[in-house]
Amino acid sequence: MQTRAAVLHQMDASRPYSRSQPLAIETVELSGPARGEVLVKMHAAGLCHSDLSSIDGNRPRPTPMVLGHEAAGEIIEVGDGVTEFAVGDHVVCSFVPSCGHCAYCADGRAALCTPGAEANNAGEMLSGGRRLSQEGQSVHHHLGVSGFAEHAVVATESLIKIDPNLDFEIAALFGCAVLTGVGAVLQTAQLRPGQSVLVVGLGGVGLSAVLGAIAGGATQVIVADIADDKLATAREFGATATVNTNDDNALEQIRELTGGGVHIAAEFAGVPAALEFAFAATGKGGTTVTAGLQHPEARMSLPSLTLVAQERRLLGSYLGGHVPKLDIPNYIALYQSGRLPVDKLLTHRLTLDEINTGFERLAAGEAIRQVIRF
Repeated sequence: MQTRAAVLHQMDASRPYSRSQPLAIETVELSGPARGEVLVKMHAAGLCHSDLSSIDGNRPRPTPMVLGHEAAGEIIEVGDGVTEFAVGDHVVCSFVPSCGHCAYCADGRAALCTPGAEANNAGEMLSGGRRLSQEGQSVHHHLGVSGFAEHAVVATESLIKIDPNLDFEIAALFGCAVLTGVGAVLQTAQLRPGQSVLVVGLGGVGLSAVLGAIAGGATQVIVADIADDKLATAREFGATATVNTNDDNALEQIRELTGGGVHIAAEFAGVPAALEFAFAATGKGGTTVTAGLQHPEARMSLPSLTLVAQERRLLGSYLGGHVPKLDIPNYIALYQSGRLPVDKLLTHRLTLDEINTGFERLAAGEAIRQVIRF
């Protein structure tokens, strides 16, 4: 079949993206689902910094590629061997297809799935190959989803069945922003009620972490960013204190608020300086966790003695440390009960044709979460 999609042909386009148009809205050929795959009619897809990092070259990907990894839709066709999904099911996509059989999957660490990572890095489906093409040439898949398209073929290992009453634009947020931000604090850092949390970097993922820290029972939720408007937004989300990291005494402010440093500092800005700041703001015996995707060549500098002398932990978090098929339904239930109000993240609704304007808005820091409605 043919479908319209946002295709990235080349990275490193100049800004503003609304003018350079790095994503071309084109018709692509989409073959039917192979064994263990389904055809999804996309209804909503969120614009994420992980997509932006492919556009600007910070996270290089093979091109041409149909981007988009935070998405939700409805199954309209199933391939051979598919038994756990049926036509008409509503689904959220996970950006790491977990095979369920490798050593990491068997250990409950779906984010580290070896076949899933190999497929994602190659721009292929989990079972191998590609289902997208243009004029006889293969087009790569983005993280097994390629959600910036009206239709996508997706492996069942990348899908989570959801309540059909949940709005698609809210459902899509659980596939990345919520899973990553909330998970970094609750799952990776293992927040305990009564602890203090610092969130550095207040995009959609960082603000999800703020909501997660509140839901997890943190008594102090401090936020740090270079933008005063984002700090104000975090206050509206429930943050108890704000710090502008451009202030000369930013670290001193946090130490004074917490009596020496936070129990958990979570970094989502994706730059070494932000991670170094988060580590410096962590107290003795505390945990620093990062889910910020930095350039592969980026390096950080830390006082290594501190790890030992203060019994500190520095952790990375990918996919929020979750098993999506288990944890996304739990987070959706928290949202439906009013305890995780992720609808606050949504600031803009777009059409597919407005996607480049949306990414310029994201690059300029003028949006939290923007969702394409198909």
